[in-house]
Amino acid sequence: MFLFTVPQGHCAIVEMFGKPCSVKQSGLCFYLPFIQQLRDMRPAWGELTNRDGYFIELREQILDTSPRNCITKDNATMQVNCIIRWRIVDPIKAVYEVEHLHKSLIELVLNEIRSLIGSRNLDEILSSRSEISELVAVAISTTAARWGLNITSIEIKELNTDQDTKEAMMRQMEAERVSRSIALKAEGESTARIRLAESEKKAAILRAEGAAEAIRLAAEAEAVYVAKLAEVIGPEAAARVLMNRQALEGYTTISSNPASTVYLPNNVSGVVDLKK
Repeated sequence: MFLFTVPQGHCAIVEMFGKPCSVKQSGLCFYLPFIQQLRDMRPAWGELTNRDGYFIELREQILDTSPRNCITKDNATMQVNCIIRWRIVDPIKAVYEVEHLHKSLIELVLNEIRSLIGSRNLDEILSSRSEISELVAVAISTTAARWGLNITSIEIKELNTDQDTKEAMMRQMEAERVSRSIALKAEGESTARIRLAESEKKAAILRAEGAAEAIRLAAEAEAVYVAKLAEVIGPEAAARVLMNRQALEGYTTISSNPASTVYLPNNVSGVVDLKK
């Protein structure tokens, strides 16, 4: 028998005649020499996800993908790079169900991202990065489970567009800023005109109310004056006095403009009777 120790957070696969027969967890383990052997992961995985070539990493791992060119629904070109957080939950499936685990996982994620980006416009993609990450994680979960993997999360690290697209976005942003500025200015002017009209309306109402109040007070004063005059000189004489006063006020009004020609009757006393 051959004794060996599996580090914490790792496992090892023991093969017998080229087939897996057991998975050794962390601790002291053994296998039968010549009949059994440890599976060497270096030919398939290199130095990734294994220690010393035989011990498979079971803790959560991070895999950084290379940038991938994608084309949006509105024909904008952009490069996508993401980070995959994952862990192996079934070592047998991870080793024997897929030949190149890391490369296959990267291709699976990037292909799904490219498919989602191709179904959306550029503005939608830039504003829904977290939503796309969640959709990709859900879409690949079935395939990942078939490979013995658990996808913890997928985070889109970078979304870069080409220079032409960046310049077009800058022009669009500038146009939107100008449009918002014009709209705010127009809204401010409209509000100012409305407030000015409301102020003028209130002022006109107040002036009309003041004029009406003045006329009412003048009428009341005139009524008191007439009543007092009638008590002193009698109603008929009071009426004559009022008529004469109105006639004199009329002459004053029509002669107030020096450019106008005023014709007065020959017998003023016939119009203005000052006799008692």
